[in-house]
Amino acid sequence: MTRCLLMAILALGAAAAFASAAGYEEDIFPTSKGDLKIACLGHGTLMLTFNGKVIHIDPVGQFGDYAALPKADLILVTHEHGDHLDPAAIAKIRKPSTALFMTAKCAEKIKDATVMKNGDERTWEGITVKAVPAYNIVHMRAPGSPFHPKGEGNGYVLTFGDKRLYIAGDTENIPEMAALKGVDIVFLPMNMPYTMTPEMAAAAAKMLAPKVVYPYHYGNTDTAKLVDLLKGEKGIEVRIRALK
Repeated sequence: MTRCLLMAILALGAAAAFASAAGYEEDIFPTSKGDLKIACLGHGTLMLTFNGKVIHIDPVGQFGDYAALPKADLILVTHEHGDHLDPAAIAKIRKPSTALFMTAKCAEKIKDATVMKNGDERTWEGITVKAVPAYNIVHMRAPGSPFHPKGEGNGYVLTFGDKRLYIAGDTENIPEMAALKGVDIVFLPMNMPYTMTPEMAAAAAKMLAPKVVYPYHYGNTDTAKLVDLLKGEKGIEVRIRALK
């Protein structure tokens, strides 16, 4: 066994062991290039492990003990709001080799990050990462002032072998989702009044037609409503995870 392979196995094992010990719910999805493990840490915060690499999504100290969590090989941040961008949490899991992909507004606060805007695509360690739009159409802070303006935030589509994962970020069921057919696993925000209602999330799920949909970033919104709205949709499994 090579040293690199051994280190990859140890890294995956450490990440999985931490997720289990910390009480985070972790799901495993087989892909053509190895298992993808997804740990739901809380709110919009996720941790992925794949082929010895650890990927943190929107790391925020409120939702994870980042002094104890595995260091990141890749960090993705969807937008600059404090419940998604936490420079202190990023500092705790960042290594000299860590890649950071985020929006322009996020990069104003994080040194040496790579900016990805809507439509940008990069390949990192054999994983394709595409930034896609995430914004509000209906829900506003005030008339003409959406909670998440178009063009500022990202969702991300990641390709792991033959599986595609869509992490929507803070968004509503926007028209651009129609172009994302072929995603297998989706995370849809359902936190009123900032993102989607259960009805919007159900419409998004029907548009995307994934095999598995997770409501996340759901706050006090009743996730059972989404389950009920999608119960007649064959081929779509709704998975509910306990989130802080």
